[in-house]
Amino acid sequence: MSKNDHMLTILWMLNSGEKWTAKQISEKLEIHIRTVYRYMDALCASGVPIISDTGHNGGYSLLHPFIQSPLLFSMNEKKTLLHAAQFAKEAGYPLSEALEKATSKLKMYSNQEQERLLSHHVAGFGVINRRGYPAVQPVLQELELAVANEWSVEISYRNRHEDQSPIRVIDPYGVVNWNHKWYTIAFCHLRNEIRSFRVERMLSITRTPFSFKRPHEFSARTFFMKNLLPERVDKSGFISLIIGGRAEALDDLCMHWYLEHHLQERTPTQAIFLLEEEALYKHIPYIILPYGKSLQVIEPQNLKNKLVAVASELMEYYQG
Repeated sequence: MSKNDHMLTILWMLNSGEKWTAKQISEKLEIHIRTVYRYMDALCASGVPIISDTGHNGGYSLLHPFIQSPLLFSMNEKKTLLHAAQFAKEAGYPLSEALEKATSKLKMYSNQEQERLLSHHVAGFGVINRRGYPAVQPVLQELELAVANEWSVEISYRNRHEDQSPIRVIDPYGVVNWNHKWYTIAFCHLRNEIRSFRVERMLSITRTPFSFKRPHEFSARTFFMKNLLPERVDKSGFISLIIGGRAEALDDLCMHWYLEHHLQERTPTQAIFLLEEEALYKHIPYIILPYGKSLQVIEPQNLKNKLVAVASELMEYYQG
């Protein structure tokens, strides 16, 4: 830690209201006791009201609470930040090393009782997500820098339809984590339009000497969601989908990333959705089939027929 970090840590320790000896501070920060004396002199010279008591119960303390928020976090704020860090780690946050240092400092700038309470809160709180692709970490780090500094990057990208697409230059406007995957929303110079790219499909990424200017008030999240689920004002061609079944299965279906946006009504025994005809027959059978007998399509009849056809194709495939 740097000198400034050490001095800030000492302020946090003193502001806890406890009295600290030079020996305790040196052991806590793992520095020489004479260095502690020098830091105390520097803090006093800068106007910090430090009281130095001698004798058996002596030590350093503050005349009154010197640092207030936002420089100091309350226990609830510290707990919240540590919990949020666990979510970020599980999502594959690219700056994991810096995140680890930040959470370590939160614990370090606490007295013993606060450290004990924080340890209990963290130990009893868990977040489990599906693990992402390990190779995306360095790509995400480079993208994060490119977004922040508005640098254009050159990428080699693999899409679903071909092994590898041509090398292209993109201007990354933002990075989005959705459904356990990372995406970057960027202006593609090859296609001359804003597009979304799956990060794990980027085979390589290279910084270019060029820069760009992100459109004013552009939201990568808003762009991504509008492309994922485009709004349609005219719903005259939409069809009602009525599904019955077990309450747990219906609850799970209603939370599906696609269907939750089309839910119209939920009763104890049924869920009613409103969908475009094309999507109804193209996607819904493959969403419903994994639920087996726990769900049943009530309407429309044509969807039942489609489910029978898809199931028959699967049976013929595996029997063959």
